[in-house]
Amino acid sequence: MLDQWKRWENGRVLPSPEYQRMIASLFGSVSGAFFAAPRSPQEILATAAPNADTPDLLARLRRSAVDQATLESLRLTVDRLCADYPVVSAHQLLTEGQAWLARLADLLDMRVSLAQHREILSLAGMLALLVGCLEQDLGRSPSAESTRRSALTLGTEAGDTNIMGWAHEMTCWFALVRGDYRTVLTAAEAGIAAAGDHSVSVQLHAQAAKAWSWIGDRGRVEVALDKGRQLLESIPPPMDPNHHFQVDPAKWDFYSMDVLRRVGEDKLADGLADEVLSKSQDWSGKVISPMRAAEALVTKGLVAARAGDLDAAIAHGRQALEGDRQSLPSLVMVGKELGDVLVSRYGDAPETQEYIEEMRALAA
Repeated sequence: MLDQWKRWENGRVLPSPEYQRMIASLFGSVSGAFFAAPRSPQEILATAAPNADTPDLLARLRRSAVDQATLESLRLTVDRLCADYPVVSAHQLLTEGQAWLARLADLLDMRVSLAQHREILSLAGMLALLVGCLEQDLGRSPSAESTRRSALTLGTEAGDTNIMGWAHEMTCWFALVRGDYRTVLTAAEAGIAAAGDHSVSVQLHAQAAKAWSWIGDRGRVEVALDKGRQLLESIPPPMDPNHHFQVDPAKWDFYSMDVLRRVGEDKLADGLADEVLSKSQDWSGKVISPMRAAEALVTKGLVAARAGDLDAAIAHGRQALEGDRQSLPSLVMVGKELGDVLVSRYGDAPETQEYIEEMRALAA
Protein backbone atom coordinates (compact mmCIF):
# COMPACT_ATOMS: atom_id res chain seq x y z
CA MET A 1 0.00 0.00 0.00
CA LEU A 2 2.88 2.37 0.80
CA ASP A 3 4.44 1.75 -2.62
CA GLN A 4 1.07 2.31 -4.28
CA TRP A 5 0.55 5.55 -2.34
CA LYS A 6 3.94 6.84 -3.53
CA ARG A 7 2.99 6.04 -7.13
CA TRP A 8 -0.23 8.04 -6.63
CA GLU A 9 1.67 11.00 -5.18
CA ASN A 10 4.24 11.21 -7.97
CA GLY A 11 1.48 11.01 -10.60
CA ARG A 12 2.65 7.81 -12.27
CA VAL A 13 -0.76 6.19 -11.75
CA LEU A 14 -4.16 7.28 -10.47
CA PRO A 15 -6.13 5.49 -7.74
CA SER A 16 -9.29 3.68 -8.75
CA PRO A 17 -12.50 5.76 -8.72
CA GLU A 18 -13.47 4.25 -5.36
CA TYR A 19 -10.16 5.24 -3.75
CA GLN A 20 -10.32 8.67 -5.42
CA ARG A 21 -13.66 9.32 -3.70
CA MET A 22 -12.37 8.07 -0.35
CA ILE A 23 -9.15 10.14 -0.47
CA ALA A 24 -10.95 13.30 -1.62
CA SER A 25 -13.55 12.89 1.13
CA LEU A 26 -10.76 12.63 3.73
CA PHE A 27 -9.60 16.13 2.76
CA GLY A 28 -13.11 17.60 2.48
CA SER A 29 -13.09 17.63 -1.31
CA VAL A 30 -14.53 15.56 -4.18
CA SER A 31 -12.66 13.38 -6.64
CA GLY A 32 -13.36 15.60 -9.65
CA ALA A 33 -11.54 18.49 -7.95
CA PHE A 34 -8.88 16.62 -5.99
CA PHE A 35 -7.63 14.60 -8.96
CA ALA A 36 -8.38 17.16 -11.69
CA ALA A 37 -5.78 17.55 -14.43
CA PRO A 38 -4.76 21.12 -15.37
CA ARG A 39 -6.72 22.47 -18.33
CA SER A 40 -4.65 23.48 -21.33
CA PRO A 41 -5.26 26.71 -23.27
CA GLN A 42 -6.69 24.60 -26.12
CA GLU A 43 -9.23 22.98 -23.78
CA ILE A 44 -10.27 26.35 -22.38
CA LEU A 45 -10.80 27.74 -25.87
CA ALA A 46 -12.71 24.63 -26.91
CA THR A 47 -15.26 25.03 -24.11
CA ALA A 48 -15.71 28.78 -24.50
CA ALA A 49 -19.08 29.83 -25.88
CA PRO A 50 -18.79 31.49 -29.28
CA ASN A 51 -19.56 35.18 -29.45
CA ALA A 52 -23.04 35.75 -30.77
CA ASP A 53 -23.38 37.94 -33.83
CA THR A 54 -25.58 40.69 -32.32
CA PRO A 55 -26.65 42.36 -35.60
CA ASP A 56 -27.70 38.98 -36.97
CA LEU A 57 -29.61 38.19 -33.77
CA LEU A 58 -31.43 41.50 -33.87
CA ALA A 59 -32.35 40.93 -37.51
CA ARG A 60 -33.81 37.53 -36.61
CA LEU A 61 -35.78 39.00 -33.71
CA ARG A 62 -37.45 41.49 -36.07
CA ARG A 63 -38.85 38.72 -38.23
CA SER A 64 -42.51 37.81 -37.96
CA ALA A 65 -41.70 34.18 -37.09
CA VAL A 66 -39.05 32.59 -34.90
CA ASP A 67 -36.89 29.77 -36.20
CA GLN A 68 -34.83 27.32 -34.18
CA ALA A 69 -31.57 28.96 -35.21
CA THR A 70 -32.69 32.17 -33.52
CA LEU A 71 -33.43 30.36 -30.27
CA GLU A 72 -30.11 28.53 -30.39
CA SER A 73 -28.26 31.82 -30.90
CA LEU A 74 -30.15 33.31 -27.97
CA ARG A 75 -29.25 30.32 -25.82
CA LEU A 76 -25.57 30.83 -26.68
CA THR A 77 -25.89 34.51 -25.77
CA VAL A 78 -27.49 33.74 -22.40
CA ASP A 79 -24.80 31.13 -21.68
CA ARG A 80 -22.10 33.65 -22.56
CA LEU A 81 -23.57 36.23 -20.18
CA CYS A 82 -23.71 33.65 -17.38
CA ALA A 83 -20.09 32.67 -18.03
CA ASP A 84 -19.08 36.35 -17.90
CA TYR A 85 -20.52 36.75 -14.39
CA PRO A 86 -17.27 36.34 -12.40
CA VAL A 87 -15.09 38.70 -14.42
CA VAL A 88 -17.18 41.37 -16.17
CA SER A 89 -18.13 44.55 -14.33
CA ALA A 90 -21.42 44.05 -12.49
CA HIS A 91 -22.81 47.34 -13.84
CA GLN A 92 -21.90 46.47 -17.42
CA LEU A 93 -23.25 42.92 -17.23
CA LEU A 94 -26.44 44.09 -15.52
CA THR A 95 -27.12 46.58 -18.32
CA GLU A 96 -26.53 43.92 -20.97
CA GLY A 97 -28.65 41.33 -19.15
CA GLN A 98 -31.59 43.71 -18.76
CA ALA A 99 -31.39 44.65 -22.45
CA TRP A 100 -31.59 41.00 -23.51
CA LEU A 101 -34.50 40.44 -21.13
CA ALA A 102 -36.38 43.22 -22.92
CA ARG A 103 -35.68 41.55 -26.29
CA LEU A 104 -36.96 38.23 -25.00
CA ALA A 105 -40.12 39.93 -23.76
CA ASP A 106 -40.66 41.34 -27.26
CA LEU A 107 -40.08 37.88 -28.69
CA LEU A 108 -42.97 36.49 -26.61
CA ASP A 109 -45.33 38.86 -28.43
CA MET A 110 -44.51 37.16 -31.73
CA ARG A 111 -46.21 34.08 -33.13
CA VAL A 112 -44.38 31.11 -31.61
CA SER A 113 -45.12 27.45 -30.97
CA LEU A 114 -45.82 26.09 -27.48
CA ALA A 115 -42.34 24.52 -27.34
CA GLN A 116 -40.74 27.78 -28.43
CA HIS A 117 -42.81 29.69 -25.85
CA ARG A 118 -41.46 27.45 -23.10
CA GLU A 119 -37.91 27.82 -24.42
CA ILE A 120 -38.18 31.61 -24.37
CA LEU A 121 -39.60 31.53 -20.84
CA SER A 122 -36.69 29.33 -19.78
CA LEU A 123 -34.15 31.70 -21.34
CA ALA A 124 -35.84 34.66 -19.67
CA GLY A 125 -35.80 32.81 -16.36
CA MET A 126 -32.05 32.16 -16.62
CA LEU A 127 -31.42 35.80 -17.48
CA ALA A 128 -33.58 36.91 -14.55
CA LEU A 129 -31.49 34.73 -12.24
CA LEU A 130 -28.33 36.41 -13.54
CA VAL A 131 -29.79 39.90 -13.22
CA GLY A 132 -30.92 39.14 -9.65
CA CYS A 133 -27.43 37.96 -8.70
CA LEU A 134 -25.89 41.13 -10.13
CA GLU A 135 -28.38 43.33 -8.28
CA GLN A 136 -27.52 41.55 -5.04
CA ASP A 137 -23.79 41.97 -5.71
CA LEU A 138 -24.34 45.71 -6.09
CA GLY A 139 -26.21 45.90 -2.79
CA ARG A 140 -29.67 46.35 -4.34
CA SER A 141 -31.34 43.71 -2.19
CA PRO A 142 -35.03 44.71 -2.71
CA SER A 143 -34.61 44.71 -6.50
CA ALA A 144 -32.70 41.42 -6.34
CA GLU A 145 -35.52 39.75 -4.40
CA SER A 146 -38.15 41.02 -6.84
CA THR A 147 -36.13 39.71 -9.78
CA ARG A 148 -35.60 36.37 -8.03
CA ARG A 149 -39.37 35.97 -7.62
CA SER A 150 -39.87 36.72 -11.30
CA ALA A 151 -37.28 34.08 -12.18
CA LEU A 152 -39.12 31.54 -10.02
CA THR A 153 -42.39 32.37 -11.78
CA LEU A 154 -40.79 32.06 -15.22
CA GLY A 155 -39.19 28.74 -14.26
CA THR A 156 -42.50 27.43 -12.95
CA GLU A 157 -44.38 28.48 -16.10
CA ALA A 158 -41.70 26.92 -18.31
CA GLY A 159 -41.59 23.74 -16.22
CA ASP A 160 -37.83 24.29 -15.83
CA THR A 161 -36.90 22.68 -12.51
CA ASN A 162 -33.28 23.84 -12.80
CA ILE A 163 -34.36 27.50 -12.78
CA MET A 164 -36.76 26.82 -9.92
CA GLY A 165 -33.92 25.27 -7.92
CA TRP A 166 -31.61 28.23 -8.52
CA ALA A 167 -34.36 30.68 -7.53
CA HIS A 168 -34.59 28.87 -4.18
CA GLU A 169 -30.78 28.86 -3.94
CA MET A 170 -30.80 32.64 -4.28
CA THR A 171 -33.22 32.79 -1.35
CA CYS A 172 -30.63 30.81 0.64
CA TRP A 173 -27.92 33.26 -0.35
CA PHE A 174 -29.96 36.36 0.48
CA ALA A 175 -31.07 34.92 3.83
CA LEU A 176 -27.54 33.82 4.72
CA VAL A 177 -26.03 37.29 4.38
CA ARG A 178 -28.71 38.78 6.61
CA GLY A 179 -28.35 36.03 9.24
CA ASP A 180 -31.74 34.34 8.71
CA TYR A 181 -30.53 30.75 8.94
CA ARG A 182 -33.93 29.08 9.31
CA THR A 183 -35.03 30.60 6.02
CA VAL A 184 -31.85 29.22 4.44
CA LEU A 185 -32.76 25.71 5.58
CA THR A 186 -36.39 26.03 4.46
CA ALA A 187 -35.41 27.35 1.02
CA ALA A 188 -32.73 24.68 0.60
CA GLU A 189 -35.28 21.95 1.29
CA ALA A 190 -37.77 23.48 -1.15
CA GLY A 191 -35.10 23.89 -3.83
CA ILE A 192 -33.88 20.30 -3.53
CA ALA A 193 -37.47 19.06 -3.77
CA ALA A 194 -38.01 21.13 -6.93
CA ALA A 195 -34.67 20.48 -8.67
CA GLY A 196 -34.10 16.81 -7.84
CA ASP A 197 -30.74 15.62 -9.14
CA HIS A 198 -29.82 18.84 -10.97
CA SER A 199 -26.42 20.17 -9.96
CA VAL A 200 -28.07 23.10 -8.19
CA SER A 201 -29.07 20.64 -5.47
CA VAL A 202 -25.36 20.25 -4.66
CA GLN A 203 -25.17 23.96 -3.95
CA LEU A 204 -28.40 23.82 -1.95
CA HIS A 205 -26.89 21.13 0.30
CA ALA A 206 -23.85 23.38 0.69
CA GLN A 207 -26.05 26.33 1.66
CA ALA A 208 -27.78 24.15 4.25
CA ALA A 209 -24.35 23.17 5.62
CA LYS A 210 -23.43 26.86 5.90
CA ALA A 211 -26.62 27.59 7.81
CA TRP A 212 -26.02 24.70 10.22
CA SER A 213 -22.45 25.92 10.75
CA TRP A 214 -23.75 29.33 11.82
CA ILE A 215 -26.36 27.72 14.04
CA GLY A 216 -23.61 25.59 15.59
CA ASP A 217 -24.87 22.07 14.82
CA ARG A 218 -21.70 20.26 13.74
CA GLY A 219 -23.46 16.93 13.16
CA ARG A 220 -25.92 18.39 10.66
CA VAL A 221 -23.10 20.26 8.96
CA GLU A 222 -21.41 16.95 8.21
CA VAL A 223 -24.66 15.35 7.04
CA ALA A 224 -25.38 18.21 4.61
CA LEU A 225 -21.82 18.20 3.27
CA ASP A 226 -21.90 14.44 2.78
CA LYS A 227 -25.19 14.61 0.85
CA GLY A 228 -23.82 17.31 -1.43
CA ARG A 229 -20.56 15.43 -1.97
CA GLN A 230 -22.35 12.19 -2.85
CA LEU A 231 -24.66 13.93 -5.32
CA LEU A 232 -21.77 15.72 -7.00
CA GLU A 233 -19.89 12.45 -7.37
CA SER A 234 -22.92 10.89 -9.09
CA ILE A 235 -23.54 13.49 -11.80
CA PRO A 236 -21.43 14.23 -14.90
CA PRO A 237 -19.24 17.36 -14.92
CA PRO A 238 -20.72 20.44 -16.60
CA MET A 239 -20.01 21.18 -20.25
CA ASP A 240 -18.91 24.72 -19.33
CA PRO A 241 -17.53 25.00 -15.77
CA ASN A 242 -17.41 28.81 -16.17
CA HIS A 243 -21.21 29.01 -16.35
CA HIS A 244 -22.40 30.64 -13.12
CA PHE A 245 -25.42 28.34 -12.84
CA GLN A 246 -23.45 25.12 -13.12
CA VAL A 247 -21.80 23.36 -10.18
CA ASP A 248 -18.41 21.84 -10.96
CA PRO A 249 -16.07 19.96 -8.60
CA ALA A 250 -13.88 23.04 -8.08
CA LYS A 251 -16.87 24.88 -6.64
CA TRP A 252 -17.29 22.17 -4.03
CA ASP A 253 -13.85 22.96 -2.60
CA PHE A 254 -15.05 26.56 -2.24
CA TYR A 255 -18.24 25.55 -0.41
CA SER A 256 -16.43 23.06 1.81
CA MET A 257 -13.75 25.63 2.66
CA ASP A 258 -16.40 28.09 3.80
CA VAL A 259 -18.10 25.58 6.10
CA LEU A 260 -14.90 24.11 7.52
CA ARG A 261 -13.70 27.64 8.34
CA ARG A 262 -16.87 28.24 10.30
CA VAL A 263 -16.60 25.04 12.37
CA GLY A 264 -12.94 25.63 13.24
CA GLU A 265 -11.32 22.98 11.02
CA ASP A 266 -8.51 25.43 10.26
CA LYS A 267 -6.02 23.00 8.70
CA LEU A 268 -8.52 21.58 6.22
CA ALA A 269 -9.97 25.03 5.49
CA ASP A 270 -6.52 26.48 4.85
CA GLY A 271 -5.64 23.64 2.49
CA LEU A 272 -8.86 24.08 0.54
CA ALA A 273 -8.27 27.85 0.42
CA ASP A 274 -4.96 27.16 -1.35
CA GLU A 275 -6.81 24.92 -3.84
CA VAL A 276 -9.46 27.59 -4.44
CA LEU A 277 -6.79 30.24 -5.02
CA SER A 278 -4.96 27.96 -7.44
CA LYS A 279 -8.11 27.19 -9.42
CA SER A 280 -9.17 30.85 -9.41
CA GLN A 281 -6.43 31.47 -11.99
CA ASP A 282 -6.22 30.33 -15.58
CA TRP A 283 -3.15 28.79 -17.25
CA SER A 284 -1.60 32.27 -17.71
CA GLY A 285 -1.99 33.31 -14.07
CA LYS A 286 -4.94 35.64 -14.69
CA VAL A 287 -7.59 35.61 -11.94
CA ILE A 288 -10.79 34.24 -13.45
CA SER A 289 -12.79 33.76 -10.23
CA PRO A 290 -12.09 36.90 -8.20
CA MET A 291 -14.97 36.47 -5.77
CA ARG A 292 -13.98 32.92 -4.87
CA ALA A 293 -10.37 34.09 -4.53
CA ALA A 294 -11.43 36.89 -2.17
CA GLU A 295 -13.21 34.50 0.18
CA ALA A 296 -10.25 32.12 0.08
CA LEU A 297 -7.98 34.98 1.12
CA VAL A 298 -10.32 35.84 4.01
CA THR A 299 -10.22 32.18 5.04
CA LYS A 300 -6.42 32.21 5.10
CA GLY A 301 -6.57 35.46 7.07
CA LEU A 302 -8.86 33.88 9.67
CA VAL A 303 -6.61 30.83 10.02
CA ALA A 304 -3.58 33.10 10.44
CA ALA A 305 -5.37 35.24 13.04
CA ARG A 306 -6.36 32.20 15.07
CA ALA A 307 -2.76 30.96 14.87
CA GLY A 308 -1.40 34.24 16.27
CA ASP A 309 -0.01 35.71 13.02
CA LEU A 310 -1.51 39.20 12.92
CA ASP A 311 0.61 40.43 10.00
CA ALA A 312 -0.43 37.56 7.73
CA ALA A 313 -4.08 37.91 8.79
CA ILE A 314 -4.13 41.62 7.90
CA ALA A 315 -2.26 41.06 4.63
CA HIS A 316 -4.71 38.38 3.47
CA GLY A 317 -7.72 40.41 4.63
CA ARG A 318 -6.65 43.53 2.76
CA GLN A 319 -5.81 41.60 -0.39
CA ALA A 320 -9.34 40.17 -0.36
CA LEU A 321 -10.75 43.71 -0.53
CA GLU A 322 -8.71 44.74 -3.57
CA GLY A 323 -10.59 42.91 -6.35
CA ASP A 324 -12.50 44.88 -8.99
CA ARG A 325 -15.30 42.29 -9.24
CA GLN A 326 -16.97 41.88 -5.86
CA SER A 327 -20.20 40.63 -4.34
CA LEU A 328 -20.55 43.29 -1.67
CA PRO A 329 -22.99 41.53 0.72
CA SER A 330 -21.04 38.27 0.68
CA LEU A 331 -17.65 39.97 0.98
CA VAL A 332 -18.87 42.08 3.89
CA MET A 333 -20.23 38.98 5.63
CA VAL A 334 -16.99 36.97 5.45
CA GLY A 335 -14.88 40.07 6.03
CA LYS A 336 -16.78 40.69 9.25
CA GLU A 337 -15.85 37.16 10.38
CA LEU A 338 -12.20 38.11 10.12
CA GLY A 339 -12.86 41.47 11.73
CA ASP A 340 -14.55 39.85 14.74
CA VAL A 341 -11.56 37.55 15.31
CA LEU A 342 -9.11 40.44 14.96
CA VAL A 343 -11.03 42.59 17.43
CA SER A 344 -11.33 39.77 19.97
CA ARG A 345 -7.62 38.89 19.81
CA TYR A 346 -5.82 42.03 18.65
CA GLY A 347 -8.32 44.78 19.43
CA ASP A 348 -5.68 47.35 20.43
CA ALA A 349 -3.47 46.86 17.39
CA PRO A 350 -3.49 49.78 14.90
CA GLU A 351 -3.62 47.28 12.02
CA THR A 352 -6.87 45.89 13.39
CA GLN A 353 -8.47 49.32 13.60
CA GLU A 354 -7.39 50.13 10.03
CA TYR A 355 -8.90 46.89 8.73
CA ILE A 356 -12.17 47.54 10.58
CA GLU A 357 -12.36 51.01 9.03
CA GLU A 358 -11.82 49.54 5.56
CA MET A 359 -14.65 47.08 6.19
CA ARG A 360 -16.97 49.87 7.36
CA ALA A 361 -16.19 51.88 4.23
CA LEU A 362 -16.95 48.85 2.07
CA ALA A 363 -20.28 48.25 3.79
CA ALA A 364 -21.33 51.91 3.66
